[in-house]
Amino acid sequence: MAASEDIETIRRQEAALVLERFDEAVAFEIGSAIRARALKEQLPIIVDIRTFDRPLFYAAMPGSNASNPDWARRKINVVKRYLRSTYRMVLEQQRPDRTFKVGEGLDIAEYVLAGGGFPVTVKGAGVIGVIAVSGLPEREDHNVVVDALCAYLGVDRAKLALPPSVD
Repeated sequence: MAASEDIETIRRQEAALVLERFDEAVAFEIGSAIRARALKEQLPIIVDIRTFDRPLFYAAMPGSNASNPDWARRKINVVKRYLRSTYRMVLEQQRPDRTFKVGEGLDIAEYVLAGGGFPVTVKGAGVIGVIAVSGLPEREDHNVVVDALCAYLGVDRAKLALPPSVD
């Protein structure tokens, strides 16, 4: 599938995966679901769910490593700045070095082009936070978050799914 088609699918995901409310209980429910899946499937990930002013859920799974939280932090910064999925940013920017263009003025220690950061959007409020997953290939990190949001919202995942990667 062409990047442009994936970008359009991710735009649909961002538009459809909107919460009625978001608080500690919602973050815990979504985070716990991701954690349960990670345990079941032995996914070596970390999960970091937060509003833009504070963390609400964090879990590190067996096999994750010390760099995963840093990757997640930099993904969170990208969502906070651009209010969109980091995987969408990867596909739009097409920068294999994982950095933003020099003219953006973004420090590589603080921002990274890598999938797995997804905006937490609340109806009537807009983007107020992020769900970040790190530890898998970026498309899979992204899909873990989308799967969890679809399950939480009762949205048919098949209608919003990215096709499997052909790498």
